[in-house]
Amino acid sequence: MKNARNNDLSDRRVAAAEAKSALLNAYRAARTADEPARLARQAERGRIAAAREERRLEREGTKRDEAERRAAEAVERQAAADAAARAETEAREAAERDCIARVLGDEAARKAERDRRYANRKAKRA
Repeated sequence: MKNARNNDLSDRRVAAAEAKSALLNAYRAARTADEPARLARQAERGRIAAAREERRLEREGTKRDEAERRAAEAVERQAAADAAARAETEAREAAERDCIARVLGDEAARKAERDRRYANRKAKRA
């Protein structure tokens, strides 16, 4: 059975306008009915964003503390290495001074022994 109604252009335009109006009214009704849920979702998103920001700040604080700790450890290690290098240098210099003192002492002892022998020879001739 065919549609008994005659579909003129004006009838189709009226039907389209009514359908559009009905869709718009349904959207508005759904939006007003969904308003509390939308507000609740929006509030939940706000809480989630605040918690996320708090966690980000906590991570940054932890990273900053870790970087400061590492920097302090590096300074301590550098100070220890500098102290060890100074101690090694001082020990080397002390060893050199001791060696020089021994050489000079040996040199003085040899000279004293030579002078004694020379004096003995002179004493035998005289």
